[in-house]
Amino acid sequence: MGFFNTIASFVGFGVGTSLGLVIGYYLFIYFQTTDVKDPTIRPLVELDSKTLQQLLPEIPFWVKNPDYDRLDWLNKFIECMWPYLDKAICKTARTIAKPIIAEQIPKYKIDSVEFETLSLGSLPPTFQGMKVYSTDEKELIMEPSLKWAGNPNIIIAIKAFGLRATVQVVDLQVFAVPRITLKPLVPSFPCFANISVSLMEKPHVDFGLKLLGADAMSIPGLYRIVQELIKDQVAKMYLWPKALEVQIMDPSKAMKVPVGILHVKVLKAVKLRKKDLMGGADPYVKLKLTDDKLPSKKTTVKYNNLNPEWNEEFKVVIKDPESQALELNVYDWEQFGKHDKMGMNIIQVKELTPDEPKVLTLNLLKTMVPNDPENVKTRGQLSVEVLYNPFKANELPENAEDGNAIEKAPDGTPSGGGLLVVIIHEAEDVEGKHHTNPYARLTFKGEERKTKHVKKNRDPRWGEEFQFTLEEPPTNEKLLVEVQSASSKMGLLHPKETLGYVHINLSDVVSNKRINEKYNLIDSKNGRIQIELHWRTR
Repeated sequence: MGFFNTIASFVGFGVGTSLGLVIGYYLFIYFQTTDVKDPTIRPLVELDSKTLQQLLPEIPFWVKNPDYDRLDWLNKFIECMWPYLDKAICKTARTIAKPIIAEQIPKYKIDSVEFETLSLGSLPPTFQGMKVYSTDEKELIMEPSLKWAGNPNIIIAIKAFGLRATVQVVDLQVFAVPRITLKPLVPSFPCFANISVSLMEKPHVDFGLKLLGADAMSIPGLYRIVQELIKDQVAKMYLWPKALEVQIMDPSKAMKVPVGILHVKVLKAVKLRKKDLMGGADPYVKLKLTDDKLPSKKTTVKYNNLNPEWNEEFKVVIKDPESQALELNVYDWEQFGKHDKMGMNIIQVKELTPDEPKVLTLNLLKTMVPNDPENVKTRGQLSVEVLYNPFKANELPENAEDGNAIEKAPDGTPSGGGLLVVIIHEAEDVEGKHHTNPYARLTFKGEERKTKHVKKNRDPRWGEEFQFTLEEPPTNEKLLVEVQSASSKMGLLHPKETLGYVHINLSDVVSNKRINEKYNLIDSKNGRIQIELHWRTR
């Protein structure tokens, strides 16, 4: 009987389930409720503004307000550029925050506050529209409507009383209407001297906060307190008419335009002091104009010579002859380590007679500080020929303001070859496993050159130039640039490590004459290095 009962129960379950499905389907298809009414459809033009706002809470500013312009092109641009803008903004944020944190932490007895991780995520902000104001002043005023629902990864490490805690900011939302003022407008790129940013109203800020890996915002009442506190603090600092001021350039200097060309011919040096252990020196001359941000110009290196002759010519653009001066520094080139300074002197442009060439013999000094006892020592003399040509009325040579104009190779360069100039500007996001004291090492045709070491810096700046005189164009050659780190502590454990490297084909610089690019470092997570290359021929 038990067996038959089991069979009967299975059969009953199957029949009942099938019958229920058939009946349910029939009722769903052929029976409808009578209390459901068809929705009322009305044109949008018949609705009042309040109802429209409820129906379309995300309507962009350019639709609601005719004073706002549509910015689809800008949103597309930001979307494409966001991976690069993310790194640039984070780098600037670290630079701005570092002195502010250093000033504030002593008040709270905190040892250190550092960004362990700083990334704005993969979701860029969007602009709902922008309003532009026209004024009679030399300024440009913009009010963009900004909305950003991002996925940043911001981890801040705090050390205090021997303990270490981490705070992570996630799921950030920011809605704001800033006023951005570019003032004053000047005739030098980027065509404005200062950026001023104000908030026209309190911003909406929403985010998640994880303390030691736990969601701190889940604590009752803390979420609203933190949110209101941030709104009040941001509004207190930047709510209009208060503003965040960022100076791009000195307005007084930006308004100045070139007024002349200074021709400099480095002739020779005599009786230079011995610097090497073997009683010699490898001198070269570096030329730079005061109040000029362009890289220094350099002569070639004269190896093992205390009375070198160069006869090399240079041109520099003069913007203010009353204040600018030509600074001449003589260095002893070293294959390894820092180049030793052998002496210096300056030439005031205002002391030169216009359109009259003049040969000057300058005593090399230790410093330009008056009455410096170090200047009593004899360091040799440097002879130069200078000629200042002021521009005539309505005369401005082509490329006079272009500091990147192609220069010619100096006299003595092989006629079939040229001068390869390598300028190592800076690197970013380099990090070693055991230490980060970066320097760059160049290897070309078996010859090695090195920049100076920068201690404990993930974004080192070198700005150092290296020159190679070649018998023929390096069309089939490669330049190896490595970023390495050397331990600052004595010991044999991890004395050096490689932070990344790059191979550069030199055929492009031969055809283009000049290249200035940032290269992704191989064997580095996010490291990049900026290198400028010049190929100069006679």
